[in-house]
Amino acid sequence: MELRPDLRMVFFTMASLWCLPAFSAEDFPSRPARFISAMAPGGSGDLNARRLADALRTKWGQSVVVENRSGAGGNIAAAAAAAATPDGYTLFFASVQIFTVNPILYEKLPFSLDDFLPLVLISKTPHVLLVNSALPAANLAELIAFAKQKPDGLNFGSGGQGTSPHLAGELFKGLAGIKLTHVPYRGAAPSVTALVGGEIQLLFDSTVTALGHMRSGRAKGLAIASPARSPAVPDLPTFAESGFPGFAAGVSHGLLVPAGTPAATVSALNRSINEVLNDPTFKKQMGDVGAQVVGGSPQAFRSFLVAERQLWEDVIRKQGITIK
Repeated sequence: MELRPDLRMVFFTMASLWCLPAFSAEDFPSRPARFISAMAPGGSGDLNARRLADALRTKWGQSVVVENRSGAGGNIAAAAAAAATPDGYTLFFASVQIFTVNPILYEKLPFSLDDFLPLVLISKTPHVLLVNSALPAANLAELIAFAKQKPDGLNFGSGGQGTSPHLAGELFKGLAGIKLTHVPYRGAAPSVTALVGGEIQLLFDSTVTALGHMRSGRAKGLAIASPARSPAVPDLPTFAESGFPGFAAGVSHGLLVPAGTPAATVSALNRSINEVLNDPTFKKQMGDVGAQVVGGSPQAFRSFLVAERQLWEDVIRKQGITIK
């Protein structure tokens, strides 16, 4: 029996579609991708971004370029990433603080978390409480006792108002019941110079850079602000072990994509990135510099962002912290 011309056309069209190779998220990516990074070149966050980009480049067989757009606390990079085409080829490598602290400190932002889809929490790098080498304190108890003997308290530094080292210091001050005066500097490096020179007595510093200062004797480490001791510095006690249960502070980094990115692409990216994060070699590279690889689902990352915002909003409101 011969098919009618109109039915014959439908039949051949459907047959040709069945013969075409079906698109799958497994085909992603098929061209170069890029990270928009909120970190300045050369810093610990930038090194983490480039380490992950290199690993994905090897895995995907595609170029992964890191574009640094630092400034304004990460807001410049976030605005650029939010405006990118939502196709999965532009990923935002961001400090968690951009979404948990900046919305509290800045009256107006050119983006919000709703402009993004969280992909995966990459890593947590806990802060280490460093003190000047000449300070007569070998642990937190001795530090607190010494601070209480000073009518004007002690000075602690940071790389700027509202940065994670600043907020960690404010949280510690409140919990310890001691007077600490915040001294902001233009970046992390000047704050370390001030600590070594005695301008300030305390500094919360990223594990990545704190290790070098401790090993060189330029500063003393009293405690690490993580739930467990770090394999990179196993002799350093946690704040919990030192009488401050639950105290955790540091710098966390994650990957997000613009809202509107297809669900299949988000799933493929999450799966692929988690495979890299679970690679023993990658984990060791990160662990050697004190960074703790996390990984997990997009939903877990979003929940982490919400919880962190609640924590630091309490600290910021109680201490009256503002951006000047």
